[in-house]
Amino acid sequence: MSTDPGRTRLPAHDSGNPDAPATGRQDFVRQIVRDDRASGRHAAPRTRFPPEPNGYLHIGHSKAICLNFGIAEEFGGTCNLRFDDTNPAREDPEFVQAILDDVRWLGFDWAELRHASDYFDVFYRSAEKLIAQGDAFVCDLSAEEVRAYRGTLTEPGRNSPDRDRSVEENLDLFRRMRAGEFADGARTLRAKIDMASGNINLRDPTLYRIKKVAHQNTGDAWPIYPMYDYAHSLSDAIEGITHSLCTLEFEDHRPLYDWCVDKVDIAHTPALLAPLLARGLPNQAAKPRQIEFSRLNINYTVMSKRKLMTLVGEGLVDGWDDPRMPTLQGIRRRGYTPASLRLLAERVGISKQNSVTDFSILEACLRDDLDAHAPRRMAVLDPLKFVLTNLADDHAETLTFANHPKDESFGKREMPFSRELWIEREDFAEVPPKGWKRLVPGGDVRLRGAGIVRCDEVVKNAAGEVVELRGTLDPESRPGMPGADRKVKGTIHWVDSRHAMEAEFRLYDRLFSIADPDDESEGKTYRDHLNPDSRRSVRGYVEPAAAQAAPEQSFQFERIGYFVADRRDHRADAPVFNRSVTLRDTWMQKAG
Repeated sequence: MSTDPGRTRLPAHDSGNPDAPATGRQDFVRQIVRDDRASGRHAAPRTRFPPEPNGYLHIGHSKAICLNFGIAEEFGGTCNLRFDDTNPAREDPEFVQAILDDVRWLGFDWAELRHASDYFDVFYRSAEKLIAQGDAFVCDLSAEEVRAYRGTLTEPGRNSPDRDRSVEENLDLFRRMRAGEFADGARTLRAKIDMASGNINLRDPTLYRIKKVAHQNTGDAWPIYPMYDYAHSLSDAIEGITHSLCTLEFEDHRPLYDWCVDKVDIAHTPALLAPLLARGLPNQAAKPRQIEFSRLNINYTVMSKRKLMTLVGEGLVDGWDDPRMPTLQGIRRRGYTPASLRLLAERVGISKQNSVTDFSILEACLRDDLDAHAPRRMAVLDPLKFVLTNLADDHAETLTFANHPKDESFGKREMPFSRELWIEREDFAEVPPKGWKRLVPGGDVRLRGAGIVRCDEVVKNAAGEVVELRGTLDPESRPGMPGADRKVKGTIHWVDSRHAMEAEFRLYDRLFSIADPDDESEGKTYRDHLNPDSRRSVRGYVEPAAAQAAPEQSFQFERIGYFVADRRDHRADAPVFNRSVTLRDTWMQKAG
């Protein structure tokens, strides 16, 4: 596993002694691993993360990534990254590269990088074995006819007219399928199981289909491609995966998974692996065990690849890495950290119970991480000029601030200070509401780290709008002076107008305005629930030290929120910051 110090470390793995006290997390999957080790079934787990490269990974995938890689790390095992690339018509090298980047960004390294396409020869040999055993047949029914023959949840299906073909005829037809003799969809290879099974997945499922589409790894070598259930189960067996961890929607597929593994029996049929051995691909063939867990569902989001693709395709968002998108590329650009997502996976936990996680839990994980690890800076998003008239026109000094109030190891920085400042417009009220503790005409307030100031004059334009404040700085209230501890009701932040850098602030919020945008009970779709306030852009100012941020560097802008320098658009001479999360849960206030 990676030892990059910038990556979050999981707890140390269990010792080699299966009777040793357990370390790390407790859940039913980890308990299965512990029990398997204690019984001698497995010395160490071998897991895999098997995405299909037909889209970008999203927050939901982060839970599966953390579970598979986390278990391998905790118990001294290994985890492969495997692309289940059996449907080339929907797959793209762009998605492959993004998945590689996302897994690395989350802080994980794989033991081996594999592809289902690495095993196409093995899958084909295995299919011939199934035919020879009488466990598979070539079917001439069309897709529509197959559906009609399948039956329903309450009625059994009917056998295909081709189910009783001889082994010899099936082998001949399958080899001719392989040779490209038949048109797309003309024939399929189906498992021969039970058309009366209560589990529709076992009603003679398709194992191979004809699809004359070029593959990104194998080119035009194959006019037939294996189905997911077949390829996935055999890939696990070939790689010697001990615990095949998947989400609950695959629970009904487990009998088919086990059927494929048992009938092919790769672990005891080494001849099937000859193509791999010839190419020097290592293998640890074994019988895997599929275990299902609940997926990560978060309200105020959609995570269907189809719907996410629609949002991008229809221009409803600004691409796959739009910071409002739940893709890992998007939330990374928003400023979410690998540590926050790993913390989310830990807090949500692993169970068999489907549930919906509130978006506020995701935001709280980010706040907890950034509160501890983000340096502090000052920024003004809605600037109002404040002139200190009792300072000379050429007054210039440098003030020193801690980069983090709770951690001295972050060091200190210097900020320029002169007679002209920018303050937040919302920190001044000409007619203050009840309980107001900030700046008012004739009132005092503390300027963070600079001293106490009084507002003496309010300057307005012809329209009656406040355009400038004039006031005085109490010299006895400066840091280190006798009056520095004088009590005032409020403290506000500021930046020096002569040295501050103008910046763009992109204020992102939840993409949808309702908790369940998938709810179509009132005839509306997720498109109808897009939050019109999910993105606003304002221009303001940051202190010079913030402008020098590297892309993807996070800060807490004091009293405002957590922001990140945009990974694409930010430059030192033209800063761009994305709001990652507010300091407090504003949606809870709305609900209240």
